[in-house]
Amino acid sequence: MIQLTPGNPVSTDRRSFLKHSTILGASLCGLIGGMLHPEPAAAASDPPGLDIIGPKPGYSPQVGTLVSMLTWMREANGIISATKGLTQADLDHLFDAKANTIGALMLHLAATETYYQMNTFDGMKWDSWSKSIKDKWDPAMSLGDAGRKTIKGHDRDYYLNILQEVRAKSLAQFKKHDDAWLMTVDKDWPWGPTNNYCKWFHVCEHEAHHTGQIALLRKRLPGAKPDAE
Repeated sequence: MIQLTPGNPVSTDRRSFLKHSTILGASLCGLIGGMLHPEPAAAASDPPGLDIIGPKPGYSPQVGTLVSMLTWMREANGIISATKGLTQADLDHLFDAKANTIGALMLHLAATETYYQMNTFDGMKWDSWSKSIKDKWDPAMSLGDAGRKTIKGHDRDYYLNILQEVRAKSLAQFKKHDDAWLMTVDKDWPWGPTNNYCKWFHVCEHEAHHTGQIALLRKRLPGAKPDAE
């Protein structure tokens, strides 16, 4: 995966980036393939307008298009359906000493979006946020030992509610920003000049990556059926 850490939003090693991108691309092909060819029942249950990618009321045209992509990624066979029916024990299950739990990966998505909010909406330089913010979000952002030690003991609703709260803040902020803001380039970004659109597209594909990871972990949970989706 593209490793995000508190002091470095993305690895600057291009060889590593290309290697991980190849792996991510293969994972996304399988995940998106299933999304593009859903079971009839799943397709029929999609909220009206979910499958229309493009401008949305209340947002400038390009911002609305981004919002439609973020929404589609979340609600069309995304993290909500990928974790449906999982128990607290499932969310806390640790496969080995170097793994991350499903619950930790869910909170990681919320941490990532929170940090990108502060960077793009508030204009804060990466990792310049307060100690209290870091204490709250860094274990989920960095995962690893800190995440394994602290992120456990919660049910699915706990994580979904946090994801929803974070996303609601993003949507409210998107309504206050226009296409010019979205195209604004950050010349000091670690991997090179990058605009806000690219940063938020990363948030979108980052969720796709971890949703696929969660789907894989789910199939290997104790007691999981071999054909579990």
